[in-house]
This record gives sequence, C-alpha cells and structure tokens, in this order.
Amino acid sequence: MTEDKGVEWRIKVEDGPWKTAVTCCSIWEFIANRYSKLCKFIKKIWMIGVNDPRKFIHCLKVGMALTIVTLFYYLKPLYNGVGGNAIWAVMTVVVALEYTAGATIYKSINRICGTIVAGLLAFSVHWVANKAGEQFEIVIVGAALFILASAATFSRFIPTVKARFDYGAMIFILTFSLVAVSGYRIDEVFPLAIQRISTVIIGTSLCIIISITICPVWAGLELYVLVIGNLDKLANSLQGCVDQYFEAQTANEESNKKLMGYKCVLNSKASEDSMANLARWEPAHGNFHFRHPWKQYLKIGATMRRCAACIDALVGCIHSENKTSDNMKKIMSQSSMKVGTNSACVLRELAITIKSMTKSNKLDILVVEMNNSAQELQNLLKSYPDTHNNSNAKMEIPIIEIIQVVTVVSLITEIVARVEDIVKSVEELSNLAKFEPAMFKCDKSKQHSTDNKISPEEQEKDEVAIIKTLQMV
Repeated sequence: MTEDKGVEWRIKVEDGPWKTAVTCCSIWEFIANRYSKLCKFIKKIWMIGVNDPRKFIHCLKVGMALTIVTLFYYLKPLYNGVGGNAIWAVMTVVVALEYTAGATIYKSINRICGTIVAGLLAFSVHWVANKAGEQFEIVIVGAALFILASAATFSRFIPTVKARFDYGAMIFILTFSLVAVSGYRIDEVFPLAIQRISTVIIGTSLCIIISITICPVWAGLELYVLVIGNLDKLANSLQGCVDQYFEAQTANEESNKKLMGYKCVLNSKASEDSMANLARWEPAHGNFHFRHPWKQYLKIGATMRRCAACIDALVGCIHSENKTSDNMKKIMSQSSMKVGTNSACVLRELAITIKSMTKSNKLDILVVEMNNSAQELQNLLKSYPDTHNNSNAKMEIPIIEIIQVVTVVSLITEIVARVEDIVKSVEELSNLAKFEPAMFKCDKSKQHSTDNKISPEEQEKDEVAIIKTLQMV
C-alpha cells in the first residue's frame, strides 16, 4: 500500500446466528412498512367517501344497475326476448352510467341515436348489396364502410359536433362496422340490428332512471356551486393581497391559502366548459328551468379569470424583492385598502345574488362606492409630487422604489374595471334567468305572515327611500 492511500483494514467475520436475526428484523420491517402504507391508503379512500358521500352512492348505483341488467342474461324469459345480444345491455350500463345525471343522459341519448342510425344504415347497405349480387356485395359494403366511417370521423373535428355528439359519432362508427361486416355472413341482418338497438335502449333507459331518481348529482348544480365558490375565492384573494401588502402582515398558512384562491379561478375553465355542456342535457330541476342560460355562467367565468389574472400580476409585484418607498406606501395605503375592501364586497354580493337567485337591491350602491374609492386613489396618485421636480425630496427617494407602489396601485384600479365586467355578466344572467328582485321576494314571504303585512303605501315609501339613497351616492 502507498502512503497516499493510507492503510486498509479488513476484518473477516464468520457466519453466525446474528445473520438470521438481521434477516428476521428486515422482514418484519418490510411487513410493518407495507402495513403502514396500506393503512394510509385505506384512510385516504375513507376520507374521499366522507368528504363527498355522493361518490360512494354512485358506486352503489352502478352496482345496482349492473345487477338489474344481468337479469336479462340469467332469466330465461328475458333472455329469449333479446337473445345473445343481452351482453350489449350490460356493456351499455358500464359505459353510460356516469357520476352526474347530465353526463349519463348525454351518453345515453348519443348511444341510442348512434345505434339506431347506424343500424338502419347498415341494414340499408346490406339490402342494396344483396340486390346487386355476390360480385358487387363486398364492394358495396366496403365502399359504404369506408365513406361513412370517414365522414363520421371527420365530423368529430367539427366544434359543435364534438361538444355535443362526439360520443354518438364514435358509437355510430362502432355499430355500423359491426352490423355491416357481420351481416356479410348472416342472412337476416334486420333482426340482428333490432336486437342490438333494443338492448341498448334497455341499458340506457335503466341508466337514466337510476341516475335521475336515486340521489341525482346535477352537472348544472355543480357549475352553479363552482361559480359561487370562485367569486368568494376571488374576493378573499383580492382583499388579502391588498391588506398583506399595505399592512405588512405576516403570512400564515390560512392567509396564504386564501391568498392563492385566485389560482382555482384561473384553472377552472375546463371544469366549467364540461359542466355547462352536460347541464344542457339535464331536465328542469330545483330552481333551474329547462332552458336555463348555462352559457352565461361561462361568460361569468371568463370575466373572473381576467380579474384573477390581474390579481396574479398583483401578487407578483407584492412578492418582488425590489425595495419600496415606505413614505409613498403609507400615503397610498388607506385609499388602496378601501378600494380592495369595496371590490371584495362587490364580489361577495355577486356571489349572494347568484346563490339566492335574486336581484340585489344594494349592488348598485356597492359598485358606486367602489368606483368612488378607485377615483380617489387615482386622484391621490396623480397629486403625488414628482421626485425629480421637488427640491425638498430631490434624490431622497429613488425612482425604482416608487415604481413598485405605482404598479400596485395601477393594478388595483385595473381590477376595479375587471370587477365591473363581472357585475355586467351577473346582471345579464339575472335578466336571462329572470331572477326575482330581493325586495319583492321579501315582501312575498311577509305576505304569508299575518303579523307582518306591508301596505302598498309603505312599499312605495321604501322604494322612494332607496332611490334617494342611490341619488345621494
């Protein structure tokens, strides 16, 4: 050995009972580790069911639907009615019964329509091919399969078809291919098509009945709750962001969670589009009539995302490492926090408006207060002395320290404009959905009480008082 490498020591230990003990410890450690992971997994599954019991109920609904539909295979009278095609009813239940009622109805109707159209076309092609003779039968069936399958596949790229009938186009291709190709070896294609259609109708009807009648989950209601929640998150993020910057609050876990709520708004577009598309297929339920303007919720979501983008930029400025002018920050703090609070109040009032499905009688006042506070902030920013022209403050405040405060204030005023867009979208929704005025709804509830009756003169006085208040503001 060289001196650079040093001295190497080697100890040879003979095999002994200690090796068996180490092996046993390793096995028990492995088992304990796997058992711990299994317990965590079971606990995670349990919490999913506890947080949303509807998911557990949906599993039971699927199991019940499959149990019922398999009776067409087990019971001989039912099996004789549909034959070996009873398996298609089972497959229909597996693929068509979705979590929400809208998704189930969407898939069921698309599957029925796709199957019926494909079955009738396949029978027609088979009839024409038989009349043409054996020489042209393969050519006609092959050409029809090529043309119709290509056309149906291309239709899936059309936006309107893809949004509503994408699943139906896929089922059309599948059914037409099966019936047309199998009909080449079978003489009677029409009974095959009828049995296929009947089994699909049985499966889809069962799915729709179970989905609507047993603890239904409405996609429209999910969209409605999502929009209300996003408005609240947007309000909390905006107010928390402004307060944290100008009050220099120490951020904790709860405040950071509220502050980052706007990110849920930014990432909700896919969910809103999917829910709005499925809600169109649902029947009237609850406070939602048959032609409820679900598209308007998408417009509200788009305006909220534009507002959330401004809040995202605002958070970026707040977390910037550049130094800020404490003097200018102190001057702008009160007006800026007032704008943030008023804007958050408007967003929360909009959430209440959608939640109660009534036109708010104080939304206009809150919007006027928000605009007035934003105008005050702009005037305060314009009146702030220029550091280059003010001899007393010359070179005392670097321009880089002013830029951040000016940017934050400019973003706050821009958020006010974005909030106004949200107000317009919600007002349009209230007009399309025919929301009832909150004041009139309150009067209706009071009419049922014999102790609290309001005369027309008192109602007129209340309306005049509200109008005067608006004029004063």
